[in-house]
Amino acid sequence: MNIDISTVLELAGAMLGLPSLVAAVFAVRSVRSLQARFLDAEASLMAVRRELEIVASISTKAGRRVKRIEQDYSGVSERVDQVELRGAAQNFDQAIESARRGADPGKLAQQFGLSRSEADLVTRLHGRKKSA
Repeated sequence: MNIDISTVLELAGAMLGLPSLVAAVFAVRSVRSLQARFLDAEASLMAVRRELEIVASISTKAGRRVKRIEQDYSGVSERVDQVELRGAAQNFDQAIESARRGADPGKLAQQFGLSRSEADLVTRLHGRKKSA
C-alpha cells in the first residue's frame, strides 16, 4: 500500500472534518431547541399580557363602582352622626315641645340633631300658628 501526501492530506481532512460536522449537527440541534424555547416563552408572554389586560379592565370597572358607591353613600356618615347626637334625652318629643314654645326650624335642627326637613316638619305640625 502506497501512502502518498495526497492520501495523508485526505485522511487528515476527513479526521478534521468529522468533528466539525458533528459540532455543526449539535449546533443546529441547539439552535432549534433554543428557537422552540423562545417561541414557548413568547407565547407565555402573550398570555400574560392578555391576562394583565383583563385584570386592568376589571380593576378599572371596580374602581368606577367604588367611586359610584362612595358618591351614593357619602351623606350616610353625616346622617348617622346626626342620629347618634339625638340620644335618649334629646328626641322628637323635646323638639315638639320646643316648637310649641316658638323655636324655629334652625334651632330645632341644631339643638336636637334633626335634619332641616325634619325640623321644618316638626315646626309646621307643632309650632305656633302665625296669625294673619
